[in-house]
Amino acid sequence: MGKQKGAAGTLATTALDRAKMSYELHAYEHDPQADSYGLEAAASLGRRPDEVFKTLIVDTGAGLAVAVVPVDRQLDLKATATALGVKRVSMAEPGVAERSSGMVVGGISPVGQRKLLPTVLDSSMRSLPTVLVSGGRRGLDVELDPDDLAHLTRAMFAPIAR
Repeated sequence: MGKQKGAAGTLATTALDRAKMSYELHAYEHDPQADSYGLEAAASLGRRPDEVFKTLIVDTGAGLAVAVVPVDRQLDLKATATALGVKRVSMAEPGVAERSSGMVVGGISPVGQRKLLPTVLDSSMRSLPTVLVSGGRRGLDVELDPDDLAHLTRAMFAPIAR
């Protein structure tokens, strides 16, 4: 995997460049009417949904955290709470997620957020040579090694998707 394909300049690509991580950019034409940003990305890029991951911001009651799951699956809130070592988590409000990450919903990347939050990656990504996550804006994904993603975000792997 080389470097980028196309334009970038997002918080995510800046963080990847700064860390000297190997990644590839994949841009696509975003449809504002799409029901699911993640499934739209998978279809537009001709990738299986289990290779494309969505980034969700959760509220632990004591702060925010990041959960990353395949776009065709849902976040298991109980499993996420267990992985984070808290009693429960709930989905953060969209405005809270946007302010915390510095990115818009549908374009939130686990990489390059304004503040490094506790991060849990679904363990399914460990079986893949590369994964796609948002590149920091709608219509842009980055493809990278899951171990590089975990290293850069200081994430743990856990079975958090259902």
